[in-house]
Amino acid sequence: MTGLYRYVRNPMYVAILAIILGQSLLLWRPVLLAYAVLVWAVPAAFVRWYEEPSLARRFGAQYDAYKRAVPAWWPRLRPWRPTHGTGR
Repeated sequence: MTGLYRYVRNPMYVAILAIILGQSLLLWRPVLLAYAVLVWAVPAAFVRWYEEPSLARRFGAQYDAYKRAVPAWWPRLRPWRPTHGTGR
């Protein structure tokens, strides 16, 4: 595992949410907070009910180890370094 995926399982979705939340704070527009919730809910549902089961079937124990070690939505402070045989 390389790059941002060592810190969080969904870095692209987290980046989009950070941008929307930053705009909300910068522009002081509370409506953007509601929009951020909607923008999070759609990918979160896709990840939970399609992506995670698909990855679990494809990678088995390797994905289970990754899923246990790396949070889906809140980044780790230190990068995850898989032990031999548990990650790519």
